[in-house]
Amino acid sequence: MKIEEIKEILPHRDNMLLLDEVVQEEDIAHGYYKIPEDAFFLKGHFPGAPVVPGVILCEILAQSTCILLKDQMTAGKMPMYTGLNNVRFKSPVYPGDVFETRCRITRSKFPFFFAEGSGYVGDRLCVKAEFSFAITENKVCFQKS
Repeated sequence: MKIEEIKEILPHRDNMLLLDEVVQEEDIAHGYYKIPEDAFFLKGHFPGAPVVPGVILCEILAQSTCILLKDQMTAGKMPMYTGLNNVRFKSPVYPGDVFETRCRITRSKFPFFFAEGSGYVGDRLCVKAEFSFAITENKVCFQKS
């Protein structure tokens, strides 16, 4: 699915929508994001040698996983991060890299969903983590545009 379809599912917009494309293969979401050379999160991290912050890599994993929750996000609902565990950063991600996620839901007890994911640049493992979400009431309605 391309960006417009992703916007139908996720509430993120502008600089915080960190996916260009997501391909769902059975229970795995493969998310893709080309790291922009001028991304807001690279300014100051680190001058002269920019590296994507780990928290941004975790956010990309989360956004990819939430595509798998699309059937749970009925009108007025949205996913919220509730936990992040066993995060391991294995290799840096740089501007211009295409970051690919491979994420899946491991278990659920509505409204909670538990997942695991890994992020790669090519065949190089960059991050892996376990995380969880809750489907919550959206306090602010977002426009699907």
